[in-house]
Amino acid sequence: MITHCDNINSPGLDNRREEEYRKTQQILQKITSKINEFLWSAEKNADGTEEVFYTDSVQKITGYSAEEVKSFAGRGFHLIHPEDSLMIKKKFSEFEYDSTQYSISLVYRIQNKNKQVVWVKEAITVERDNRGKITRYDGIVTDITELKDAEYTIKESEESLKQINSAKDKFISIVSHDLRAPFTSIMGFAEILLNEPNLPDNEKQEYLNYIYESSQSQLQLINYLLDWSRLQTGKMKIEPQRLKVCNIVYNSISSLTGNAIRKNIEINADVPEDMFMLADERLITQAVTNLLSNAIKFSRINSAVEIKATIFKKGFVEIVVKDEGIGILESNKAKIFKFDQKFSSEGTRGEKGSGLGLTLVKEIVEKLGGDIWFYSEPGQGSEFHFTVPEAPNIALIVEDDSASGIMLQKIISKRMPNFEIIHASNGFEAMSIILNRLPAFVLTDHDMPLMNGLQLIESMRKKDESNKIPVIVISAVITEELKNKYLKLGVEKILNKPLDMRVLNECLLNIVN
Repeated sequence: MITHCDNINSPGLDNRREEEYRKTQQILQKITSKINEFLWSAEKNADGTEEVFYTDSVQKITGYSAEEVKSFAGRGFHLIHPEDSLMIKKKFSEFEYDSTQYSISLVYRIQNKNKQVVWVKEAITVERDNRGKITRYDGIVTDITELKDAEYTIKESEESLKQINSAKDKFISIVSHDLRAPFTSIMGFAEILLNEPNLPDNEKQEYLNYIYESSQSQLQLINYLLDWSRLQTGKMKIEPQRLKVCNIVYNSISSLTGNAIRKNIEINADVPEDMFMLADERLITQAVTNLLSNAIKFSRINSAVEIKATIFKKGFVEIVVKDEGIGILESNKAKIFKFDQKFSSEGTRGEKGSGLGLTLVKEIVEKLGGDIWFYSEPGQGSEFHFTVPEAPNIALIVEDDSASGIMLQKIISKRMPNFEIIHASNGFEAMSIILNRLPAFVLTDHDMPLMNGLQLIESMRKKDESNKIPVIVISAVITEELKNKYLKLGVEKILNKPLDMRVLNECLLNIVN
């Protein structure tokens, strides 16, 4: 409620009063021009006219000039958001008619000239005559939009935390049950084996198999819980590297070959040889292996599982794992990926599961900057998709001699036309690029000012603890001592100047493959 006043006539002020009024206006304008507030006043004269005043800063908040606001029917009421208008008018009307009240504070929304919503807080004081009728209003209006936005964000965060906390309580309850339940049977069978030495061998074998399988299942559950917990709390260090997608896929297939053979399931892989992703090797291998393991588990005997990789969109690799198995019931689809609704079912040959595998896969994929989703129909199989960032094809040349740098750039461009080539003239510039762009490989001269090649690679390896970025070093003089130092740092190749183009091309070929 900026002002309720109507019907303004030009006030007849004498020169002295006009001068005082002008000076007061100037002071107020200077003050309010520097803050996100505006002041207003309205005074009723004996003849029924009113003197209305707004500081120019009204335009900062409303978008309208003081004269424009004065011209609106209802003045400030005209700007109040429709959803708040009735409530504010009611409160103000009650205040006006209560002769014992001399101040009121209101919080509401207005719509500015650009139709944007602005939250304001208005403090109004009044003067009343001996009958309690208001003769003067003075108000200050403050833009509190940022405060309200922050308040809304805090409330959203609070609600989210409450939901997470509730979900974790439920999750702990479920997991506690799952951790305890099998031990009753495990201990029972162990007790039988200890106390009845004359049991037939086939019964002993049956009990031992049960104990072994249950123990394996519990160990997997505990490992999943530990990994999930570390990812949730940030205690697991994630080290993104440039990884060949086909290597990750084939390693996962290799680890599950025995499972597939036992059910006569064929695993078909369609993964380009030249596709690279940016991911933590251990985590992404675990995600792919979990999805493949599930596909085998829920596939029928003598069926097939497919895994393929494509470019999802610019900057992302998509991996798809598809089976022809039992599928997922509609009622269970909402439980997939939710840690507080642990969902587990037996495989087609009675294989047990922890119920946490997919939850962990989702956590891994999201921590790596990707997304995961699935399609499934009962009896027709399932298809899980996930994305991870694609590793950019960047070659970094570190060479202080510009002519040599241009020559190396031309050689690499010819050999690797799909690579972006970045040139750094010294080691400090190179380190900045390495930390921000993660190149596919580095080709550096040894003899450079400020930081030689050896110092550069030592700095690289401190930041790149996994030593995964391949490095080729070129030098005019290579001593045995220098060569050994470079080799200890995991350098791919050390080449003599002048360069043998055949050897350099061979090195580049090995790197891209």
